[in-house]
Amino acid sequence: MNIKPLAFRMRPRNIEEIIGQEHLVAEGKIINRMVKAKQLSSMILYGPPGIGKTSIASAIAGSTRYAFRNLNAVTNNKKDMEIVAAEAKMSGKVILLLDEVHRLDKGKQDFLLPYLENGMITLIGATTSNPYHAINPAIRSRCQIFELKPLSVDNIKEALLRATSDTERGLGEKNIHLNEEALTHFATASNGDVRSSLNALELAVLSTEPDESNTIQIDLATAEECMQRKSLAHDKDGDAHYDVLSAFQKSIRGSDVNASLHYLGRLIEAGDLPSISRRLLVIAYEDIGLASPQAGARTLAAIEAAERVGFPEGRIPLANAVIELCLSPKSNSAIMAVDEALADIRAGKSGEVPDHLKDAHYKGATELGRGIDYKYPHNYDGGWVRQQYLPDKLKNKKYYQPKKTGKFEQALAVIYSNLQK
Repeated sequence: MNIKPLAFRMRPRNIEEIIGQEHLVAEGKIINRMVKAKQLSSMILYGPPGIGKTSIASAIAGSTRYAFRNLNAVTNNKKDMEIVAAEAKMSGKVILLLDEVHRLDKGKQDFLLPYLENGMITLIGATTSNPYHAINPAIRSRCQIFELKPLSVDNIKEALLRATSDTERGLGEKNIHLNEEALTHFATASNGDVRSSLNALELAVLSTEPDESNTIQIDLATAEECMQRKSLAHDKDGDAHYDVLSAFQKSIRGSDVNASLHYLGRLIEAGDLPSISRRLLVIAYEDIGLASPQAGARTLAAIEAAERVGFPEGRIPLANAVIELCLSPKSNSAIMAVDEALADIRAGKSGEVPDHLKDAHYKGATELGRGIDYKYPHNYDGGWVRQQYLPDKLKNKKYYQPKKTGKFEQALAVIYSNLQK
């Protein structure tokens, strides 16, 4: 007999049973209002795995009594969608939950659009990807977009306790003693994924023999064994991945060592050494830059060491680099200077290279006025002579604005200032 997993069985039957997501389903909030008014619009629900996207969709269907169908944008074909459309024509309305909606191909999309327009199909798209990045604008423009938040530890505890007491769909028919340490571990080790917690709880219950009093004792050791260590909700191609990388760089830029090490730890747990390496090198030159130029070389050395030894030892040189970058003086003067130069070029403010700087290594260059009057700096005291290098249109432009945060750039600033005089 095919018994569905506990997480599937415990899906909420109406919006009152939804745990968490109060900003959308609590009394007076948008989805609650839509359901009570029976005025549903197509929507896209996005957020990390296991936090209730499918649950909200099924709860909406249960609360409205509309027909509810569940398809996957990848595994289900256009024929499956035609069946849903035919049912919508007969019943007047169908709620279609479409998992992985960001993977919807053009053929399926073009088929669905007319049904979304006339309201016969109410689409609830579920995705872990940011819809503003990943979903075709034609679909996105016809849907409201709601971001689901990670569930709290208390939310997950509530779901677990509900499952142990529910005799109809859960484990309530069994005599279960779930101690507080085990409950907390199930709720915390899943990193906000209630589906993972529920399925681990079910495994613990089904694999544990009752004691003499016919009680199934679930302690911390059992919870740890059944839960194992869940990977972070961290898809290397997904939205959460870039959020962590962004927080990583901003924490180093802000000189917060503890936050930086936290985000480094999350990236290490995800096993993503290439992204760590790329981001650290960018940080060394973008955020520390000329305030401490040697930081770039030491960061590269740390990365090469990490790549050579691999994880878990690779965490050690990476931590060294992160701490140094956090506590180094900061300067973004180089990136600001080159970006301002690029902005002028892209705006058409380039101008012609001055004649005395043009290439003169060919016959006839002199007749064209190329290279004449060029002053060779090495022929002058100090290796410097005043002459114009920028095009006439930009001859007074100053892109580089030195900062005084590090001793190296302070020295550069003095030289730069003297040259300007």
